[in-house]
Amino acid sequence: MNNIVAIVGRPNVGKSTLFNRMIKRREAIVDSVSGVTRDRNYGKSEWNGKEFSVIDTGGYIKGSDDVFEGEIRKQVELAIEEADVILFVVDVEEGITPMDEEVAKLLRKVTKPVLIAVNKVDNAMRQKDAYEFYNLGLGEYYTISGNSGSGTGELMDALMEAFPEKPEVENTDDSLPRFAVVGRPNAGKSSFINALIGEERYIVTDIAGTTRDSIDTKYNRFGFEFNLVDTAGIRKKSKVKEDLEFYSVMRSVRAIEHSDVCILMIDATRGFEGQDQSIFWLAEKNRKGIVILVNKWDLVEKDTMSTKQYEEKIRKEIEPFTDVPILFVSALTKQRLLKALETAVQVFESRKQRIATSKLNDLMLKIIENYPPPALKGKHIKIKYCMQLPTPTPQFVFFANLPQYVKDPYKRFLENKLREHYDFSGVPIDIYIREK
Repeated sequence: MNNIVAIVGRPNVGKSTLFNRMIKRREAIVDSVSGVTRDRNYGKSEWNGKEFSVIDTGGYIKGSDDVFEGEIRKQVELAIEEADVILFVVDVEEGITPMDEEVAKLLRKVTKPVLIAVNKVDNAMRQKDAYEFYNLGLGEYYTISGNSGSGTGELMDALMEAFPEKPEVENTDDSLPRFAVVGRPNAGKSSFINALIGEERYIVTDIAGTTRDSIDTKYNRFGFEFNLVDTAGIRKKSKVKEDLEFYSVMRSVRAIEHSDVCILMIDATRGFEGQDQSIFWLAEKNRKGIVILVNKWDLVEKDTMSTKQYEEKIRKEIEPFTDVPILFVSALTKQRLLKALETAVQVFESRKQRIATSKLNDLMLKIIENYPPPALKGKHIKIKYCMQLPTPTPQFVFFANLPQYVKDPYKRFLENKLREHYDFSGVPIDIYIREK
């Protein structure tokens, strides 16, 4: 499982600029997800063959200086708790500020690797000005310019060296699906898990996950067998408010990366909010199977149209990836919980299905012949062959004479046709156009 880097620091030191530069190292494997607030960012990156996740804690803080200090402290504490390496960004133009000292005071107490990135160092004079950051008591620093990219290579090399080695966990049940129960606080994750494994515990073993906050519980009941990646109530949240949005996003990063299918719990009494959407896109960008459970449905006043209207609202929020199972459940009354498990297992099976190349071509080439890609600049695009790639998640490649002229709307058309004829409900699909 990937390491996580958390970028911390006071506002306006260039955290987001550095974040953007880090995740754009490899365009093909990189994506950013807008998080709980408009500028909360999560991304994936790679350097020297190592993949890792990056979380930008910037842009969240609003209000007076006093509020600044309080919110910065919370974010740094969360980063210390959840990340593998902390990247502390400071500004050479302003030097060490009281806020920097507050952050440094917290970071000096931790045993995790902390790297200082002195930003906006874009000339020799500023190199000399950076010496003062030794006074923070955190050891070596790295001078960078987030805007130009100067010095970021050395910083990335240092990050790779700072990452802890992830131990290989012996697990004889690798073939079993891993279902992660994710969602914002108070959505009913604990109630759902308790309803599944409750008093009559059919647990074979508890397997420690690759990280200290991800535990696989082997579940074998009602004809279902899978590993449950529990993100609810695993660890004591010391000094962390239950409703702090950033906390559940960071926690979800680990749970999602360690799963095959994500069961996203939504509180029916609150609706599909920004944080639910953020976690949904985390799962989608990581190419995981997704099942949405609208929990606490027993508490909602409803008429015969309520379910349909509620479902339509959710699908509107998750466009264009709308082919996702949505179930209305109650962990308290155990309403439709078995159906939820059955659906998660089906999504897992759909995610690993393989379509024979001959059958795929027989189907898709006829569709393409009837609805070819639109001509561009007077050039006609011909697609003559397609196949599914041998990847863990569904990826399809279509070979064309002019792949650069096939635009996203037509790729979505191909994806929709695949979904019409094969069951990929809850499963992200990748479509590639290559030169034949």
